[in-house]
Amino acid sequence: MIRLLPFALLLILSACWPTSISFRDGTMPEEWKTFQVNTLEIDAATAPASYASILTEAIKDGIQNNTRLLLNPSAEPEITIDGKISSYSVAPIALQPGDVAAKNRLTVRANFTIFITAPEEDKMEFTLSKFQDYDANQDISTIENTLLEEINAQIVQDVVAKLLSNW
Repeated sequence: MIRLLPFALLLILSACWPTSISFRDGTMPEEWKTFQVNTLEIDAATAPASYASILTEAIKDGIQNNTRLLLNPSAEPEITIDGKISSYSVAPIALQPGDVAAKNRLTVRANFTIFITAPEEDKMEFTLSKFQDYDANQDISTIENTLLEEINAQIVQDVVAKLLSNW
């Protein structure tokens, strides 16, 4: 009986062991080879002028680094992403006695449209709203780039997730 225990344990473990391991994203259609991200528009008066191009490049990098899609802005890609930054605001979130803010929140809202040409034509629209909080005693102009890098990372993650899901 004791001699059968290691054999039984080995049999149970081998039944649970994966038969193959793959690092390919199996959720995207095989027809998807290339993508393009058009420079985002700014529809938010308070957004920095360079923010649209910075976020556009971050999305391109995120898709190239996290999917098998190749950037192809000149030909007809299977995936085209358009978008606009619709809101960019700073608001107090934690009030102290005397109506003084202890924390502020930088919020960015962006609308995206993903156009798909293969395997069949399709279109997906979605809105993302991301934020970062910071101490109210900090000057936004000194920490804005750091906050935007964190917000951009969240937006890129959500855009890539949309590409890898629902297909």
